[in-house]
Amino acid sequence: MATEIKAPTFPESVADGIVATWHKKPGEQFRRDELLVDIETDKVVLEVVAPVDGVLSEILKPEGEVVLSSEVVGIFEEGASAGTAPAASEAPVVSSEAAQEEPILSPAARRMADEKGINHAAIAGTGKGGRVTKEDVVRHVEESGQAVSAPAPVAPAASAPQVAATAPVFSGERVEKRVPMTRLRARVAERLVQAQQNAAMLTTFNEINMKPVMELRSQYKDIFEKRHGVRLGFMSFFVKACVEALRRHPAVNASIDGTDIVYHGYQDIGVAVSSDRGLVVPVLRDTEEMSLADIEAKIREYGKKAMDGKLGIDEMTGGTFTISNGGVFGSLLSTPILNPPQSAILGMHKIQDRPMAVNGKVEILPMMYLALSYDHRLLDGKEAVTFLVTVKELLEDPARMLLDV
Repeated sequence: MATEIKAPTFPESVADGIVATWHKKPGEQFRRDELLVDIETDKVVLEVVAPVDGVLSEILKPEGEVVLSSEVVGIFEEGASAGTAPAASEAPVVSSEAAQEEPILSPAARRMADEKGINHAAIAGTGKGGRVTKEDVVRHVEESGQAVSAPAPVAPAASAPQVAATAPVFSGERVEKRVPMTRLRARVAERLVQAQQNAAMLTTFNEINMKPVMELRSQYKDIFEKRHGVRLGFMSFFVKACVEALRRHPAVNASIDGTDIVYHGYQDIGVAVSSDRGLVVPVLRDTEEMSLADIEAKIREYGKKAMDGKLGIDEMTGGTFTISNGGVFGSLLSTPILNPPQSAILGMHKIQDRPMAVNGKVEILPMMYLALSYDHRLLDGKEAVTFLVTVKELLEDPARMLLDV
């Protein structure tokens, strides 16, 4: 029985997608819930899995083609075996054996392997069902690098690209590589340019003494992890401080819609996360009702999903305010760009010991620069500066968040 393979139903904010990777070839058999094809949108990679056992009979949308919401991308024979599929019966025995040896790669792993010219069959998979993960590719590259001086084994013709990719670069050569921009990267670039063109963006700075938060974290981190099963980081303190500051300065939590100002009676905070596919901003919903443990657990969950390409579109839409932490990469100072239609974004930076004047004496304190970029059309300098000062005061004296003072 011939059955259609359809692309997922995209939300209104997603117009179309691109077929990124077919994990099965015509004539190959698959089991129920096995991954068939990845469809990349400008926000996430959507996985299409098999609803039942069957054999892929035809690919209607090859890799690289644009696909619309719920559009048919392929055909499969339900319940058929590989021996009964026409494509399999016509295929030579050698290609059948090669298909059996071809491992299943995650999208990130396949992309990295192709970029480095690595034969997929040479990578040992440690994921579920023998699936090759990105970590497996990294490990394979490291192991290959250690054995680079060893004589290369005789490889079939299909391995020729690998030899070319690892060929030494001689002095004087000017090597270039052209790679098409992913839809996510293209969308991020488009939104960043729009943010600068459509908003009167301005940035104000302040610095914060992180010693009180660091001492509090050091004192309770072991008990916290034992009780809640999650590590206590700095981000949860910043989220809590921003929630309280947004309550006191509701204009910072507002957005512009045409000629109207929309004031949000809730605080949904986006946390910028760097992934292999680009920058994504999953949103913490109703943060005013979340505890520090809830925030840390959710951020950890989002971080893992971002690295695995599993974030859903609903997890990255909305948000009334954004926090970006460039400090994890060593950034000392930066001016973050707005995340439209939000009116402000907070930039965190690295913690650095600096000499500070305290009560007429010089002390070495762990300091962090904070940057608040805001839309000057909606926020005046006074509101933006007082918001940032409120965040500073709350973090330099964490008890203020408990006492609401």
